[in-house]
Amino acid sequence: MRSVDEHRAAIAALVPGPRAVDVPVADALGLVLARDVPAPLSLPPFTNSAMDGYAVRASEAPAGAVLPVAFDVPAGRTDVPALAPGAACRIMTGAPVPDGADAIVPVERTDGGVERVRIDEAPEPGRYFRAAGSDIVAGDTALRGGETVRPALVGFAAALGLTTVPVLAPLHVAVLSTGSELVEPGTPLRPGQIYESNAPMLAAAIREAGATAEIVRFVADDADAFLARLAERVAAGGIDLVVTSGGVSAGAYEVVKDALADRGVEFVKVAMQPGMPQGCGTVGFDDGLRVPFVTFPGNPVSALVSFEVFLRPALRAAMGLPGRPRRSARLAEAVESIPGKRQYLRGFLRTETDGTDSVSVVGGPGSHYLRWLSRANCLMDVPAKVEKLAAGAPVDVIALDP
Repeated sequence: MRSVDEHRAAIAALVPGPRAVDVPVADALGLVLARDVPAPLSLPPFTNSAMDGYAVRASEAPAGAVLPVAFDVPAGRTDVPALAPGAACRIMTGAPVPDGADAIVPVERTDGGVERVRIDEAPEPGRYFRAAGSDIVAGDTALRGGETVRPALVGFAAALGLTTVPVLAPLHVAVLSTGSELVEPGTPLRPGQIYESNAPMLAAAIREAGATAEIVRFVADDADAFLARLAERVAAGGIDLVVTSGGVSAGAYEVVKDALADRGVEFVKVAMQPGMPQGCGTVGFDDGLRVPFVTFPGNPVSALVSFEVFLRPALRAAMGLPGRPRRSARLAEAVESIPGKRQYLRGFLRTETDGTDSVSVVGGPGSHYLRWLSRANCLMDVPAKVEKLAAGAPVDVIALDP
């Protein structure tokens, strides 16, 4: 059997590498900047007032001085005249400081006069000025490649007048589940049928990883129909990767294996539980298009654990994003493992009062226990050579929280 690390490397080699694209600033949240971006202008672009008050010459405004108010400068005024000697001007927060002024007297330290103003407290030169370029100077590096775009960075880019930013493009993944037994939720179940859950679950996992996903309607267990549906969607363009679930085991109706085994997808057994049957490769279509494929088992737990172990790290790396945090925790109870297979046990990770991390098993090991996986916040990574871990023993855990 192939090892977990070998299969992870095989999938990583298939996933398209980072690709830089320009996106609108408002759409860049959560994406990674592809390169450095210099500031196209200084911030603030002009020296402005940090307070509502009066712009004056400090030498002319001792406590008790009464000065004529020459004009007003509201925020947004573009034709600000110079301040004449011996005068003050009423100024609002964010408004340009007029030439000739070297201090701001907050309105609370005056009598608030409109035509003449009494200064109650002498100002300090330069006080309450927001100097041009005090935040950033034009030409300096404003945005740094490798940074993840967060709300404050969106605001910074917008303040610089940028309409787009260069980011690593999110990959677009098509998700397709197979099985004649699958029906859409909301449809009455007939004997032998189950509701489709893998496609929405995997699509959600792909989106949570930072990529985009679409669900291609699932098809019956027919290889020709499966290939026809795939060819139709691939021809429409825009797909970086196709993910399937189901149809990869050793049964008589394994449609994914039947359709893709001779078209570039290698089907293997991986020494892990859950998720032993796996597949990956690049599939060519009649129009010359070639698309990477990753095929997961059909059991829901196997499918999602496989995504976490194999595909999520590759997707995140291709978009410049970090992987899941891993750390060590002590076991709350003893666990047993199947020798020769790397186990990924559902767990609940908590921090104890003494500051140490502990982890307990959530539910049984069956691949159909989706309820227990939905309540787990980590996976315990038990090495293939380990048969038993005692309570209190350390174990590696992969945190599943976003």
